[in-house]
Amino acid sequence: MYSNRITKLFGIGYPIIQAGMVWTSGWRLASAVSNAGGLGLIGAGSMYPEVLKEHIRKCKSACPKPFGVNLPLLYPDIEAHIKTIIEERVPVVFTSAGNPKTWTGTLKEKGITVVHVVSSSKFALKAQEAGCDAVVAEGFEAGGHNGREETTSMVLIPLVAEAVQIPVIAAGGIAGGKQMLAAFALGAEGVQLGSRFVASEEASSHPEFKKRVIDSKEGDTELSLKQLTPVRLLKNGFYRQVKELELRGATPAELQKLLGKGRAKKGMFEGELENGELEIGQVAASLNTILPAAVIVKNVWAEFEAGLNKLINGIHLKE
Repeated sequence: MYSNRITKLFGIGYPIIQAGMVWTSGWRLASAVSNAGGLGLIGAGSMYPEVLKEHIRKCKSACPKPFGVNLPLLYPDIEAHIKTIIEERVPVVFTSAGNPKTWTGTLKEKGITVVHVVSSSKFALKAQEAGCDAVVAEGFEAGGHNGREETTSMVLIPLVAEAVQIPVIAAGGIAGGKQMLAAFALGAEGVQLGSRFVASEEASSHPEFKKRVIDSKEGDTELSLKQLTPVRLLKNGFYRQVKELELRGATPAELQKLLGKGRAKKGMFEGELENGELEIGQVAASLNTILPAAVIVKNVWAEFEAGLNKLINGIHLKE
């Protein structure tokens, strides 16, 4: 096991966090990651309040170790989710897509560790001022909803690490131990993996979506819907419709009409690969297997240690 500010903050063995992705991160995935020594997160953004409560309780039953909930602050019934999280005594909450000042104080008063996802050093400082215990610096490479600044992880991580005193978790373009080692060299103390855990046996995403992810190549994703909320998508029929509208100079209202409701569920959960919204990161191009979550955690850590030893030995040899 390993010890730094992130492992101590969450009470985990490895500074490896599974992102709380919509339609993918249920109790099975979160409990599997936490039981393997990382931190598993339940993705609350695609759950009704009663569904979230069910997933939290099942995760508790399956996992004696710490786990958390990822909570998009733009969720329409946010008060219900906050109430559930507090009543069920969830130990860790990752917030995103909103102002961290709104709920951080309430959660921390209940003894909950709070982490906020940011796409710039400016927002990282705001999260620190709001009382967050750590931040996730998520680069442009990431899947799902993304920062408008389009700052890559190689640029973002050191900027955020220099700006704040609280620990930094790197996200965006990370699926293995080599990328984790690079993130640590840039100032991160933990990593959050999304796409790699989408392609896991325990992920609740549709098997056909998982297969599409591991079959994807470089250039198969693109940041889209920038006039609404930027989101990185696998290129498919829905993406091409969006692209056509954007090239014609469509208004946000036209894009919202095309997006409609349930588009992400249709694609990622129900397996409608042409007309659904398929959110995934650029790093999907490096994935070619669907693995158990525990094996993913083990492999990432083993590759991190091997890379670190190789780097240290290489430096010594040159000396």
